[in-house]
Amino acid sequence: MSDLTGALAVAQQLKAYGVKYVFGTCGHTNIALLSAFEEVGVDFVIARHEQAAAHAADGYARMSGEVGVLLVHVGPGMMNAVTGVATAAMDSVPLVTIAGDVPSYMYGRHPHQEVNLHTDADQTAIFRPFVKRAWQAHRVEDVPRFLERAFWTATSGRPGAVLLDVPMDLFSRPLPDGQFPLPRTATAPALPADDAHRIAALLAGAERPLVYLGGGLKSTVDLTRLAEHLDIPIAHSLMAKGAVPDAHPLVLGMPGFWGIETTNRYTLEADVVLAIGTRFAETDASSWDPAYTWRFPPSRLIQIDIDPAEIGRNFPVEIGVVADASLAVKAILESVVGHPARSRPELRATIAAAREELFAGSAERGRSDQFPLRPERILADVRAALPADAVLVTDVGWNKNGVAQCYPLPASGRFITPGGASTMGFGPAAALGVQMAEPDRVVVALIGDGGMSAQLPAIPMAVERGLPVIFLVMNNRAHGTIADLQAANFGRSYGCEFRDPDGNPYSPDFAALGRACGADGYDITRPEDLVAALRTAVERRRPAVLDVPMVNEPVPTPGHWNIKDIYRGSFAQP
Repeated sequence: MSDLTGALAVAQQLKAYGVKYVFGTCGHTNIALLSAFEEVGVDFVIARHEQAAAHAADGYARMSGEVGVLLVHVGPGMMNAVTGVATAAMDSVPLVTIAGDVPSYMYGRHPHQEVNLHTDADQTAIFRPFVKRAWQAHRVEDVPRFLERAFWTATSGRPGAVLLDVPMDLFSRPLPDGQFPLPRTATAPALPADDAHRIAALLAGAERPLVYLGGGLKSTVDLTRLAEHLDIPIAHSLMAKGAVPDAHPLVLGMPGFWGIETTNRYTLEADVVLAIGTRFAETDASSWDPAYTWRFPPSRLIQIDIDPAEIGRNFPVEIGVVADASLAVKAILESVVGHPARSRPELRATIAAAREELFAGSAERGRSDQFPLRPERILADVRAALPADAVLVTDVGWNKNGVAQCYPLPASGRFITPGGASTMGFGPAAALGVQMAEPDRVVVALIGDGGMSAQLPAIPMAVERGLPVIFLVMNNRAHGTIADLQAANFGRSYGCEFRDPDGNPYSPDFAALGRACGADGYDITRPEDLVAALRTAVERRRPAVLDVPMVNEPVPTPGHWNIKDIYRGSFAQP
């Protein structure tokens, strides 16, 4: 036997795997591991709430391309992290959660904070509906073996979140020497040449082909070449905004509920659709109603995804490809270039006109000097004041849907948003992880007052770590998107707006809160204040909170969402 303990083995293993940061909170079940982190030099990023830690680990993983690692405590600590871990899971982000648990020899006696009402010491069951795999260690010898399996599972195939649950006594038990390295190399499933030829022939022979890009394709160089060779327009999901630059002449934009009319019209008329790394989410597909967005058949669908469960989930597929998206696109490109190039100047002109109308209309509304500011004025000022490579980390509402729809993202910029779960509170904390992954870039958490209120712990985290995140609060003193939805369908917005005891609109002073935490705080009181504050915040490179009063306006919704039918009492299924 050696002096190695379970905790030291985990810390050394994480170090060997290249883990720089572990995000989380302390508790009596995991402090042995924290001490081991300090001993081996793993940087622990302490949060004041587990959801904030989970979102920060998620943001770090999305921006760095590495695995996010989260450490939580037993019972309520672990349960506080549920929303953040589920958000990462639903967006296919590799996230390893390590949870301390009650002592292994006290199972069933209801020790302090044990989750036990129906099954003793089975807190892993809480995470099982959304993680790829959950392990519960019963012997100290299991811990390093399970940790290797956790990292492999989180990163292989379709990436996702996993859980390793460790009874606290296992961290302190002696452990025999043993090594559990990750595989040195791992191959990804490719597309056979014959299938690539079939797909290329279908695309080359189509009169109205369309590429529909989701968040599952990491590099779009080959895809762009493919689209340009055959002059195929590209629509993108919410998660894929910016993957192909907004300024590219073949980019149609986003379809669905928050999409644009031209994109939705083209999706209905396309004869062959190549869908890559997308699950055809409800809002991107107008609740799968063929009257608004996507019509399979008569459109013929080629769907590429690393996860076989997504092939044909929402629409019938003519060719289903279970493969790494990058390898599949490369193979199709190699075959496509053997076909004659196509030119569709009228289509390019239509796309250019539609995009110009979209961006010009938004810019025109963004010139308004109305105060509180119109949301499109806020987006216009953000675009004008930030460097081209700035990263926008959004929450939900105008800051997500409006940006995805009508914000002209520079080619070197980045847009990060919680697509699968649409989680309010994601933006403030995720921006911290993004900034840690890219310390030299400008990172803006573009969030509503609801989202900022949900993750107030993000501000002191930014101050403690010296992270110059700019928290821009689009403050309409309401859960604005839902208030609009209720007002439009029920004639009122009861329960959706923040009011004081006298019924007046209420909001915390977020700028003062920022200053109280040690950040810079900017009160925006005139239309011209916002650009000046943003430029000052960019220059100062300090944590900053901008409180921006905003009028509540609905995001334009050219597509369809079935919930509106439900509100009207119609329950017809598409």
